[in-house]
Amino acid sequence: MAGDGAAIARGAKLYAKHCAACHGARLEGQPNWKSPLPSGRLPAPPHDASGHTWHHPDGVLFRVTKEGAAAIVGGGYESDMPGFGEILGDEDIRAILAFIKSTWPERERAYQAEMSRREREKTQ
Repeated sequence: MAGDGAAIARGAKLYAKHCAACHGARLEGQPNWKSPLPSGRLPAPPHDASGHTWHHPDGVLFRVTKEGAAAIVGGGYESDMPGFGEILGDEDIRAILAFIKSTWPERERAYQAEMSRREREKTQ
């Protein structure tokens, strides 16, 4: 799906509807995203190449989107990132991730693809 033009276009629309309010229309994230807010929670990170999204394999990105960051990190971690599993189906989540990945330069896409390959090998 990652290179599927129809999925990427659908993902762009879904991203605009469900993700852009926090992560930015241009995937730029919130200002000072590395510094905690007064609540102690971190602002929404960018999903472009300046962020860390591309450091994570597909399985992690999928689970964070579906279940929310706190559910994945555990240990009482608090996050403003909700899970979208009640709102978005699995294919919708995959389409959003395909859109995000389509915006990265080749170096970041290749790194993330390698991380995903390693993740798949571990789970087989």
